Amino acid sequence: MNPLHCSHTRLVSGRRDFLRHTSAGFGWLALNAMQAQMAAAVSPLDPKKPHLTPKAKRVIFFFMDGGPSHLDTFDHKPKLKNSAQATPSVFDFIPGGKSGLMMSSIFPKLSQHADHMCILNGMHTVTASHTEAQLALHTGTDRGVRPSLGAWTIYGLGSESQELPGFISIDPVGGVGARGYGNAYLPSVYQGTKLTSGKGLAFIEPKQAEAEQLRQIALMRRLGHQLQLEDPANSEIEGVISSFERAFAMQTAVPAVLDITTETDATVKLYGDTKFGKQCLLARRLAEDDVRFIQIGVGGWDNHSNIQSSLQAKGTEIDGPIAALMTDLKERSMLEDTLIVWGGEFGRTPRSRNGGRDHNNKGFSMWLAGGGVKGGHRHGATNDIGAEAVDGKVSMSDLHATILHLLGLKIEKLTYPFADRDVRLRDNPGTVIEEILA
Repeated sequence: MNPLHCSHTRLVSGRRDFLRHTSAGFGWLALNAMQAQMAAAVSPLDPKKPHLTPKAKRVIFFFMDGGPSHLDTFDHKPKLKNSAQATPSVFDFIPGGKSGLMMSSIFPKLSQHADHMCILNGMHTVTASHTEAQLALHTGTDRGVRPSLGAWTIYGLGSESQELPGFISIDPVGGVGARGYGNAYLPSVYQGTKLTSGKGLAFIEPKQAEAEQLRQIALMRRLGHQLQLEDPANSEIEGVISSFERAFAMQTAVPAVLDITTETDATVKLYGDTKFGKQCLLARRLAEDDVRFIQIGVGGWDNHSNIQSSLQAKGTEIDGPIAALMTDLKERSMLEDTLIVWGGEFGRTPRSRNGGRDHNNKGFSMWLAGGGVKGGHRHGATNDIGAEAVDGKVSMSDLHATILHLLGLKIEKLTYPFADRDVRLRDNPGTVIEEILA
């Protein structure tokens, strides 16, 4: 007999039995997103008060796996043509918007949004190794197991959505795997949820009728109430019930947010009928549904050879969809409180070899847009040949501190008790880049 079909509380003799029986009844429900909540405190995802007045409500983070060449994208170096130490870009650079921000001609549509973009040309990071540099980008450190930036964000602010996870990673890429959206020592309720294009969320299809699910949830509430009367200090029971109620809601919410047939033909055409275009459209839909931290992974930027054809293809792939996203967000009055972040784990060397460029962690570019940053602005610089950052230098620690600041969080106050000490995103918490704040 299924214990959930019996109404007598004596069949559930204690907390462990309750957890075991309820998880057996609902094991098919979006477990990759929800099983972690079984051990969480009551309402751990409730919205929390920020430390500061936030400029951004949400983040859309575009991770370019492999390390894009800053010298061929967002760091214009005309002196390369006269340098014996470096190889000039094969692409022209064009001014964008009223600000005249220079960027590669592989981004003709994105350049039209230059007045909303803030380019960080003084980026540098700890290593030129892909895995370690990607860990630094996502978690703030190049070694060990640490929570991702998205997990810290949800830990600090909670989730605005009652039906969807607060942190979603769309088609994650890179050598760090789940560590790029993981929770590490934070409670696992804060981990990111992997969403796969074309497939959605694993185990989201219900295997029982809605009425039966509702009966089981109602029974769980009755049994949980009885256990809480017997053990008032136990916070796990409410977490179990809340997790399954959210999982039940996700059965409707996830298919709905993936269903782009509700979009106008004009909107679908704007984003384009490509995988990346659909990812960007999905990101906007998730943002509308109050998902706080959205990651999108794009591979193919490790251009050790054939950089001309490879980068032209990557530009064609991402230029239109990101421009479409910015246009769409602006028309919906969402760009002003959505922080867009674009970049990879490091840049490339000035000197070309085999028609490509090698890894360079000493200087590269990323950019931000919307959400409280100065538009049409360039911060920092590399030297004349783009070999290393020399002015307005920004570390990953500084970038993380700035992103959290724009969300209303002080990185030095964002701590979690672990291993007998209060740990935070970085042992060196970084410095907010005040010069780029609007």
